[in-house]
Amino acid sequence: MKSYTTYVKVRYAETDQMGVVYHGNYAQYLELARIEWLGDLGISYKEMEENGIMLPVYELNLKYLKSAKFDDVLRIETRLSGRPNVKIEFDYQIFNQDDELLTEAHTVLVFMDVERKRPVKCPEYVLEKLNL
Repeated sequence: MKSYTTYVKVRYAETDQMGVVYHGNYAQYLELARIEWLGDLGISYKEMEENGIMLPVYELNLKYLKSAKFDDVLRIETRLSGRPNVKIEFDYQIFNQDDELLTEAHTVLVFMDVERKRPVKCPEYVLEKLNL
C-alpha cells in the first residue's frame, strides 16, 4: 500500500543532555504521522470519537537504528499494514534530513466502542475512505 509522508523538526525539549531524542518521544511522532495520514484521507480521530469509536494503541514496536538529534528534520513514512478489521496496523520508517534510516516501527490499534469499552469492527466509512 502507498505510504504517507510527515515531517517533524526535533525540538530541544525532546532531547536529552547529549542532544539525542529521548526514546519515549517516538510514540508521539508516530501518533502525529498516523493522525495526519488519516486526516489526509478524510478520516478524523475527533469525529470518530464523537461517533462512538476510539482507537487505543494495543501494541507499539520500535527498532532504533540510529539516533535522531536536536534540530533534525525527520521524515516519517507511514504505511497501512493490511486491511483493517477489529484492528488497524501501521508500519513506519523514520529518516533524517540526510535520508538515513533512523527507526522502524509498527503499531496496532483497536477499534473500540466508547460506551461499552469493547472491540468493534472497523467502521464501513473508514474502509471506504481507505478504498478497501
